[in-house]
Amino acid sequence: MTLAQHFAAYSEWRTELSEALGKFGGWLVDNELTDAQTDRRISQLLEKLREDRLHVAFVAEFSRGKSELINAIFFADYGNRILPSTAGRTTMCPTELMFDPAKAPSIELLPIESRESKDSISEYKRFRDEWTIVPLDTGSAAAMQEALRHVSDVVRVDRAVAEKLGFTITDGDTEVFRVDAAGTVEIPRWRHAIINFPHPLLQQGLVILDTPGLNAIGTEPELTLSLLPNAHAVLFILAADTGVTQSDLTVWREHIGTPGGRKKGRMVVLNKIDSLWDELKSTEEIDAEIARQVDICAWTLSLPEDQVFPVSAQKALLAKINGDRQLLDRSRLSELELALSEELIPAKQEIVRDNTESEFSDCYLRTRGLLESRLTGLREQVTELTELRGKNKGVVEYMMGKVRLEKEEFDTGLQRYYAVRSVFSQLTNNLFTHLGLDALRLLTNTTREAMVNATFSRTLSGAMEHFFEVARGNLVRSRGEVNEITTMMEVIYKKFAVEHGLRLGTPIAFSLRRYEKEVNRLDQWCSTHINTMFQLLTHEKTQLTQRFFEEVAVQVRKTFEHANRDAEGWLKAIMAPMEIQIREHQIQLKRRLESIKRIHQATDTLEERIAELVHVEDNLVSQMVVLKDIGQGVRDVLDKSVGSEALRSAA
Repeated sequence: MTLAQHFAAYSEWRTELSEALGKFGGWLVDNELTDAQTDRRISQLLEKLREDRLHVAFVAEFSRGKSELINAIFFADYGNRILPSTAGRTTMCPTELMFDPAKAPSIELLPIESRESKDSISEYKRFRDEWTIVPLDTGSAAAMQEALRHVSDVVRVDRAVAEKLGFTITDGDTEVFRVDAAGTVEIPRWRHAIINFPHPLLQQGLVILDTPGLNAIGTEPELTLSLLPNAHAVLFILAADTGVTQSDLTVWREHIGTPGGRKKGRMVVLNKIDSLWDELKSTEEIDAEIARQVDICAWTLSLPEDQVFPVSAQKALLAKINGDRQLLDRSRLSELELALSEELIPAKQEIVRDNTESEFSDCYLRTRGLLESRLTGLREQVTELTELRGKNKGVVEYMMGKVRLEKEEFDTGLQRYYAVRSVFSQLTNNLFTHLGLDALRLLTNTTREAMVNATFSRTLSGAMEHFFEVARGNLVRSRGEVNEITTMMEVIYKKFAVEHGLRLGTPIAFSLRRYEKEVNRLDQWCSTHINTMFQLLTHEKTQLTQRFFEEVAVQVRKTFEHANRDAEGWLKAIMAPMEIQIREHQIQLKRRLESIKRIHQATDTLEERIAELVHVEDNLVSQMVVLKDIGQGVRDVLDKSVGSEALRSAA
């Protein structure tokens, strides 16, 4: 089974899950069981599933066959090359292949001059008029290939302009950026490219990131700080005929195989093994030569051998187009596809499953608790009214007084709830004192001031270290406040459950751990790329300060923005069950009192009222049965596996 088939199975699972959640949300609306908070959470779940993307990044130096490998893995069914693949440099800027149905097929190209503004690529994605749009004629392979050649466009600029745009030019540089006799340098024309192409895999949510060589990687911080670390899989491509070159090793150490970095989904591809297919050698000798190259690569990159995959992308593409099974086997691409499927698809499904399951379970349990609470209150009413059969008005008055007293006791208990709201508000303010963006803004300003005024390298370095120390400290203090809020809500949940019979369960959990890990990762990146003795001694203070704030501080801000958004959602979610249950309990007490009042005024309405309540009880029981079936349906979908074993057995 190919990676495309595995991914199609994952896409089908995701669609099935969306339908099950949509059915749950629709049923809640139809039965008037939803509220603003539950509505928002289900809508967010569905939106996340709709926008779910599987990001696969391909990283290599020039002429490693990267574009050909992408063609072979993903686009062979198209019957031709989608990405240009020729000798020399074909991808001059980071290129994303994806599909957005809201846009026409096209290539969006961000001019290289946009680097002067210091804004990130993600910021520019919000403003489409900043991009050059090239229409993509998907009905013509030739027209598509011609349009796609734009990602290879270059321009010649003065050396000063190239350096201003972030390209490091050194005298005697023989790799990529060389100054010619006229003093000009050839640089990419575009900073970033987005190819919007309605290929079946891209329509299902696959996003392919095709990256250029070391020089372009090093000049685009968002690539190394965000796009590559967050990719679900990164394929690092080497050439079998050259092995691991010094530039390959630099890319690996600085951007992919970093200590403490993400390990899952990181694979090394030893491409162009067909260059070792010598007709004067036996199959055994060729295999031994390939094995030796794999062993050398694994040793050089400090990897186990089973993470290095020898392939021939060009022969694999040819074999798939021509239906040549023997050549495909010899190309060894299937082994890479299988490994990618076994690691990538199940890992991605696990992330989606975990995120969906926790949110759905909370909404489900809250709805079930609400129905159980209604059913309990209703049965109490039926019992009360049944006991009034044949009783005189004095007994009815006594029962009315009893319910009125219960309502008064509950109203007194509400004062505690309002006090809790007040304390909750104070704790929330404390949380955002440290987690909020105002604190980060103040930290950023003081750090900038310290770096601008620094007279020694040590002072400059210390300012960067202090920035991360304070940012981490703010997250640690915020974690303590999250725990304090959780503990308080656990106590009040239990108190209201015991005193008033409310079904509250346990407060929804929240953790800042992943944001702490992200800040640690950014600190480590800064320590190896900016805050080093070499950088401090070889670069001007203004240049390092600018890099720190444009590349690192902006990513820390994004991390805190995400933490704030999630914390705000959690705070609403943790209070919602109490608010719903208290409102529901108030309504039930009011209805009980009204029922007894009506019976007190006209005893002949007793049987009629009991019959009404029994009918409502039957409806509630039916709702609980349907809710259980819907919940089981969602869990059945969540429990499905789209791992390779399950898919092979289904094939």
